[in-house]
Amino acid sequence: MFETLSDRLTSVFSSLRGKGRLSEEDINATAREIRLALLEADVALPVVREFISRVKERARGEEVSKALNPAQQVIKIVNEELVEILGGETRQVRFAKNPPTVIMLAGLQGAGKTTLAGKLAKWLSDDRNTPLLVAADLQRPNAVTQLQVVGERAGTPVFAPQPGNGVGDPVSVARESIEHARRNNHNVVIIDTAGRLGVDTEMMQQAADIRDAVSPDEILFVVDAMIGQDAVNTAQAFLDGVGYDAVALTKLDGDARGGAALSIRHLTGRPIMFASTGEKLEDFDLFHPDRMASRILDMGDVLTLIEQAQRTFDEAEVEKMASTMASDDDFTLDDFLQQMAMVRKLGPIGNLLGMMPGMGQMRDQIEGIDDKDLDRIQAIIQSMTPGERANPKMINGSRRLRIANGSGTQVSDVNGLVTRFFEAQKMMRKMKSGGGMPGMPGMPGMGGGNKKKAKAQAKKGKKGKQRSGNPLKARQQEAEREAERKRRQEEGGQEMPQLPPGLGGGQPNLPPGLGGPNMPDLSNFKLPKK
Repeated sequence: MFETLSDRLTSVFSSLRGKGRLSEEDINATAREIRLALLEADVALPVVREFISRVKERARGEEVSKALNPAQQVIKIVNEELVEILGGETRQVRFAKNPPTVIMLAGLQGAGKTTLAGKLAKWLSDDRNTPLLVAADLQRPNAVTQLQVVGERAGTPVFAPQPGNGVGDPVSVARESIEHARRNNHNVVIIDTAGRLGVDTEMMQQAADIRDAVSPDEILFVVDAMIGQDAVNTAQAFLDGVGYDAVALTKLDGDARGGAALSIRHLTGRPIMFASTGEKLEDFDLFHPDRMASRILDMGDVLTLIEQAQRTFDEAEVEKMASTMASDDDFTLDDFLQQMAMVRKLGPIGNLLGMMPGMGQMRDQIEGIDDKDLDRIQAIIQSMTPGERANPKMINGSRRLRIANGSGTQVSDVNGLVTRFFEAQKMMRKMKSGGGMPGMPGMPGMGGGNKKKAKAQAKKGKKGKQRSGNPLKARQQEAEREAERKRRQEEGGQEMPQLPPGLGGGQPNLPPGLGGPNMPDLSNFKLPKK
């Protein structure tokens, strides 16, 4: 959602880099570009004015004028001010001292309240809570049925004593749900209320009556992040009519400009607590202002990536893979398949790469990554026998044809995969023996330290292949070497399906430190012959 804003701000800061000092003209020009970027992103004018005023005031201060790198100081100031606008600290759910904790959802129709109720229930369940969903939207057709379907997907029971579709009293349903939760040991109650296409008195009164009947511990205002400036007006109307404690943003994965998210917190004084970033129930989490500001400024969101990995990966799986990597056994295709499956659990590869710093510069390449390439590689490996996966050297021409037919791919795809795997296996052996990656020191704890063995191997490597003194035998050896070279070229000449960066892909323009100009492309690296 913040791609356009991120691109504009990145280009603004790139023009500052390399300057030893920032003049008044530089500060004004930078402030003007930031102002335009925020206005284009649909941020409310009062918010933009205050933001620019604070940035200019701090940019003229001593922290920039006396800095060794003024451009980095300006970026730091903009980052801190963005965090402040987005709410400063992460807002956590306030749980009641005496369960159940009551969370009431309010907002316009179409904002995504019912789906968000299911996402919130699953998020709470994953944290060892026992939520209960309450169908108090009895106006919208099939709203009760929709909540029951969402609740089933989330694995959460739904309290729905009334059929809905205009039948039943939502206030009494909400009141009864509290007693039902106490009897059935639910420590959280999530009440889904009715919405309208626009703000009206009847809707506000109904929401206020439910609020008075159940005295919720948290009232969440659910707002569609794609509705632009009108989100601010709606948020203010609900604040005046019903009141709420925090905001939950939905559809942050949309292609709208997203300025509403930067405006609501500042204008209403209520923090953003949750953010929904996709269609799946798992695409939901607490809203972290510092991480969102970091992503807007193309600094990545590595903390979220780490948390996602911790939630996804089983500790036993990680320990097993680590022991496999550190063992003296060869890295096999089964190990590679297991690694790929673990990465796939985290979600689409493009989303994972988008959390890495500097990836905004490669957005077009990331969007071009197709996870179906990984599916093809998986199909090729799974079409092999256990023996072939453990020892790919036994895969001859007829076996490659069988594997290609079994996986629905071409023989060239199988050739490319096997060739690349042999190269990766050689690198793994080199890292385990203490040699490390080319141009890098050996990895500690991976079998390094045997200097005598390394020297012996190096001495042996210097000799090369010996040539016989017999002319007839020497010609025969040369012919055999030439045949071997041709065979390797035929096997390795075809490209396998392209993997994304970090998994053997050949994306050439990664940012520095992630495979960019300062790091050689190792996708086709071959170790020197011994």
